[in-house]
Amino acid sequence: MFALVREPIDIHGLTRSLVSAEDGAVAVFEGVVRNNARGRTVRYLEYHAYETMALKKLEEVGELARRRFDIHDIGIVHRLGRLEHSECRVAIVVTAAHRGPAFDACRFAIDTLKKIVPIWKKEFYEDGAVWIEGGN
Repeated sequence: MFALVREPIDIHGLTRSLVSAEDGAVAVFEGVVRNNARGRTVRYLEYHAYETMALKKLEEVGELARRRFDIHDIGIVHRLGRLEHSECRVAIVVTAAHRGPAFDACRFAIDTLKKIVPIWKKEFYEDGAVWIEGGN
C-alpha cells in the first residue's frame, strides 16, 4: 500500500493490512513533526507534493526495497497539508520472516524516499516561513 493522505495516518490499519501468517517481523518507521529545526522554533509544517509522480515514486521505493531485501511486503503512507507537533508525517511498515531484513528495508525506504519522491516541506516559524529542500 502506497498513499498520500490529508488525514492522520492509521499506522495500525496499515500494519494489519500487510501482516500475514508467514511474517515473523514487522518494522515500523513513524516520522513525526518536531517543534524545532536548525536552531529555530517550528510552529507547524505544510507538506506539498507533485501527487501523481510522488505516488509512482513511493511505489518505486517499495519495489526497490522488495528487490534488495528479503521482505514479504512494504507500505508507505505520507501525509500532505498542515501538520502540528507530534503528528505523523510519514509511516513505513515492512513485513518479513526475520527482523534484520525488515529493519534494513525500513531504513532504506525512508532514506530513498527523502532522495527521490517529489514531496516538499514548508516550515513555519514565529517570524516567517521557509521551504526546505529534500523536506520529507
